[in-house]
Amino acid sequence: MVAPKKGKAFDRSIVEGPIRGAVWKLAWPTMLQNIIGGMQGIVDHAMVGNYVGYTGNAAIGVSWQIFLVVIVFISSLFTGMGVLVARFTGANEPDKVNRTVYQAFLTSIMLVVFVLAPIGYLLSPILLDLVNATEAVQTEALPYLRIMFVFSFGMLVFFMLGGALRSAGDAKTPLRLGIALTILNIVLNVVFIRGLGPIPAFGTAGAAMGTVIAGATIAIYSLFKLFGGTWVVVFHRRMEWAPDWTIIRQLFKFGLPTGIQGVAMNVGGVLLLAFVGSLATSAQAQAAYVVSYTQLFSFVTWTSVGIMGATAAVAGQNLGAGQPDRTAQSVNVAAGIGLSLAASIGLMFFIFPNQLLGIFGMDEPVVVGLAVELLRYLAVSGLFITVALAYTGGLQGTGDTKSPMYISIVSQIVIPLGMCFGIQTFSTLEPRHIWMAIVLGHLTRATLSVIVFRREKWRNIEVDIGAAETA
Repeated sequence: MVAPKKGKAFDRSIVEGPIRGAVWKLAWPTMLQNIIGGMQGIVDHAMVGNYVGYTGNAAIGVSWQIFLVVIVFISSLFTGMGVLVARFTGANEPDKVNRTVYQAFLTSIMLVVFVLAPIGYLLSPILLDLVNATEAVQTEALPYLRIMFVFSFGMLVFFMLGGALRSAGDAKTPLRLGIALTILNIVLNVVFIRGLGPIPAFGTAGAAMGTVIAGATIAIYSLFKLFGGTWVVVFHRRMEWAPDWTIIRQLFKFGLPTGIQGVAMNVGGVLLLAFVGSLATSAQAQAAYVVSYTQLFSFVTWTSVGIMGATAAVAGQNLGAGQPDRTAQSVNVAAGIGLSLAASIGLMFFIFPNQLLGIFGMDEPVVVGLAVELLRYLAVSGLFITVALAYTGGLQGTGDTKSPMYISIVSQIVIPLGMCFGIQTFSTLEPRHIWMAIVLGHLTRATLSVIVFRREKWRNIEVDIGAAETA
C-alpha cells in the first residue's frame, strides 16, 4: 500500500528562532497581500465608474456592504480553523493539521451549497431594499449580488487556504496566490466589464463575473497543490472523507464569536455613517469620511490586520509547543512592529494631507478642511488600532475568541455610538465629535485588549480533536 504524502516540514523557527524574526516572517507577506487585495477593489471601482457610471459604483458599494456581512460571518469558521492549525503545528502534529483543514474545506462546501447560494439568491432583492438602494442602483446591483452569492466558493477557498497556510507557518504561498488572484481578477474585469471581441460588455455584473471566475481558478489550482504534497498542508486519498463532527464543533466553538464580532463591527460602521449623514454639512462630511477613513486609513488597517494574522499564528504555535512565555513575548513584539508602521503612516497624514487627498480629486474647500481634520485624528487613532489588533491576534491565536468579541462590541459600538447619540440628544453634533468618537473607540479597544491578554487566562485553553480513525 502506498503511504500518503506528508507534505513540507513545518518551519520550526516560529517556535525556536528569534521572536522578532518569526513575527516579521509571517507579517510582511500578509500585509503586502492585504494592500494588493485592497488596491484591486479600487481598480474595480475605477473601471466600473468609467464604463458604467456612478450607479455602477453605488451598486458595487451597497452589494459589498451586504456581501461582506455574510462572508465575514461564514468565514469566521476559518478563525476556528486557524486556532487548531496553529496549535497542532506548534505541537508538530501534521496529521491533525491536515484533518482540520479538510474539515474546514468540507464545511465551507456545505455552507455555500446549502445556505449561502440558495438563500442569498432569493433574498438579494429584499437585502437591497433594506439598505435603501434606489431603483437605478438596484438594477445594477441585483445581478452583481446574486453572482457573488451563488459562485463565491472559490473566494472562500482562497480565504480558507490563506488562513490555514499562514497558521501553519507559510505566509509566502498565500501572498503568491493573492497576487495571482488580483492580476487574474483585473484582466477578467477588463474583459467582462467593457467587453472584448466576441465577449459582450456585462458592465457591473462583469465585475462580479471576473471576481468569481478568478476565485474559482485559484481554488482549482490550490486543490491540485493540496493533493500534490508540496505544501505544508496536504490532502490525500487515505484521509477520512466523512464529516468529523468533533472537529467541526471545534471550528464553530472558536470561530463563531469572531463572526458575531465581524457582523457587530459592520453594523456599528453603518450606524456611525448614519450619524455623519445627520450633520449640517452631511454631504461634505460623508465625502471626507469616505476618503480619509475608508480609503487612506485603510493603509493602517491593512498593515495592522497583517500584524494580527501573524501574531495569531506565532502565538498559537508557541502555545501548542508548550511555550506560553514565548507566546506572550511574541504579542508584545508584534505590537511594537505595528506601532512603528502606524506611526510612519500617521506622520504622512500630518505632513502631506492635501497631497494625499488630491489623489482622490478632492479640492472643494469645506470637504478638504473636514478631511484634513479627520486625518489628524486618525494619525493618533492608528496607534491605538494597531496595538488593539496585535493583542486581538494574540487572544484569537491562543483560542480566546470571545474576549475580542465583547471588547469590539463595547469599543466599536457602545462607546462611539453612545457618545454621538448623547451629544446629538443634548447638544449639536459636529464632525469633530464623530472624529473624536472614533479615536475613543480605538483607544478603548486597545486598552481592553492589552488588559485582557495580560490576565493570561489563555494559558489554560485546551485544544484537541482526538486521534484519526484507522481503517
